[in-house]
Amino acid sequence: MSEGVTNDLIYSVLQKMQADLSELKFDVRDLKVRMTMVEEHLGSSIIATSGVNSRLDRLNDRVERIESRLDLTDHR
Repeated sequence: MSEGVTNDLIYSVLQKMQADLSELKFDVRDLKVRMTMVEEHLGSSIIATSGVNSRLDRLNDRVERIESRLDLTDHR
């Protein structure tokens, strides 16, 4: 049974493994680039959300002042 294993067979298996490893390295590089893009997009989304929250807070303050001037608030 072991006489079927030759240096040529081992060499061809190693070549296939090397090709597979090269493809895997390329895929990992691609995933790293895509992950970086996702992280940048997430960061931009968080900044945008923060800006929206800030604007809503200012609007809420303005509405509270208007209600106070018009005496529309509940007195607690």
